Amino acid sequence: MDVIAWHSAPGCHASSLRGITAEKSIDCQRTRVVTSRNRSSHHDVIDSKWVSSRYPPGRSGSKSKKLYRFPRVHSSLEGIQNADSGSFIDEYGTYVTDRGDNVRRAVIPGLPDGDSGATISRRFWEWKPNLKVYYETSGSENINSPPVLFLPGFGVGSFHYEKQLKDLGRDYRVWALDFLGQGMSLPDVDPTPQLNNNGETEKESSMWGFGNETEPWANQLVYSIDLWQEQVRYFIEEVIKEPVYLAGNSLGGFVALYFAACNPQLVKGVTLLNATPFWGFVPNPKRSPRLSKVFPWAGTFPLPANVRKLVQIVWEKVSDPTSIAGILKQVYADHSTDVDKVFDNIMETTRHPAAAASLASIMFAPQGQLSFRDSLERCRMSNVPICLVYGKEDPWVQPIWGLRVKRQLPEAPYYQISPAGHCPHDEVPEVVNYLLRGWIKNLETKGSVVMPLLDNQHSLEHDTNAELEFLRLGSKRLVKVRLYGSDFSLWDQISSFINTRIKDIKMKFL
Repeated sequence: MDVIAWHSAPGCHASSLRGITAEKSIDCQRTRVVTSRNRSSHHDVIDSKWVSSRYPPGRSGSKSKKLYRFPRVHSSLEGIQNADSGSFIDEYGTYVTDRGDNVRRAVIPGLPDGDSGATISRRFWEWKPNLKVYYETSGSENINSPPVLFLPGFGVGSFHYEKQLKDLGRDYRVWALDFLGQGMSLPDVDPTPQLNNNGETEKESSMWGFGNETEPWANQLVYSIDLWQEQVRYFIEEVIKEPVYLAGNSLGGFVALYFAACNPQLVKGVTLLNATPFWGFVPNPKRSPRLSKVFPWAGTFPLPANVRKLVQIVWEKVSDPTSIAGILKQVYADHSTDVDKVFDNIMETTRHPAAAASLASIMFAPQGQLSFRDSLERCRMSNVPICLVYGKEDPWVQPIWGLRVKRQLPEAPYYQISPAGHCPHDEVPEVVNYLLRGWIKNLETKGSVVMPLLDNQHSLEHDTNAELEFLRLGSKRLVKVRLYGSDFSLWDQISSFINTRIKDIKMKFL
């Protein structure tokens, strides 16, 4: 997350620790305000054959009325004994001690148990004909609280934010959606219906999108980052109806940043959770018109005949349960994390008849009109607050990528969590939720509440190390968090990263 001066880089007020929600100068060709359109959009409570009984009805939890302190926190401190006489409860209700070696030690809240969590509502929103967006929401009773929208990574959906919806939904109004072409935002009819088999195999005829003619509603449909950016804009304008805090993991982080760059007036702040720094292989026709012509197909329907054969081969591999289990094992640093629900939800998506062709469209879709770096620069110029929260043990978006973002936004607060992999919000949700709450409070109170792990203004300049302890299923867990200060040297961090890797390799052979 970044810490910045007023009307400078994204983040918080460096001179007085005042968070900012500055007016945003719009750096896009078109300006849109939050309005309700007279289109025939509606919201449906879930009723689909693609939804299984894994979604039990939830029950509402109680919501604390206090702004800076959470009475529920104290239940998470049970079993903490022999507290140091210098310990205190900070403005986040966190039990803080100092270990004496420049490392802060804090006991933070665990996740809510059972009935104490917020109720999650699951719905569909019809954006365009035959294109329904699935989303989940909680905290609707928190009328005057800030709205928070979570965007998922590639191959997953809103289910990946269940721990945020149940926890943060007690204090905020929270949404999470599925991108079109993923999760449960897949079409409910075939975009290229096959009138007869025409020599197609039984497997091909059972897969949507493998026909030769495209339905009118699917003309020019391509599951691209530009489509998702537009989807998010309309969702905010028509469903949430006010500017939001965005948080996105992996692909969702790229989309969140891209969206904020084009629609700063609709964004109060962006949190990047191991955001992927690039997306797409096919050049964008507007950015590279000549080069894009080299690629004869750019993800539209129907799929070309040669692509269909390739998709079938690839799909058999990527949809195999063993492959999915292997990927989850790779991206989660702590293998004790329960990923059964994540696995089940991914497997359910693979059984949808439109899933294979949707994957092909996603993989061959053009790149966005803005690169990740361009989006960062636009957000900086528009004073969009940016927050960085990265898992250190991510095998895909390794720490070097987060450090590059930090270099471009040197005053951005950057929290690095260890052990945590590619999906820190699911692996260590206690820590991510704690940091998100703190960052939002800092901005909402214009800095009267200091960001997590900071004591004073001087803390902004230098790195701060902390050990966060919490209870999970009755057992204590300990996670290390490093907050990079504005006194940042990319070379020092790269050297530290290389040295750490060398030590890890040596340890394996000892």
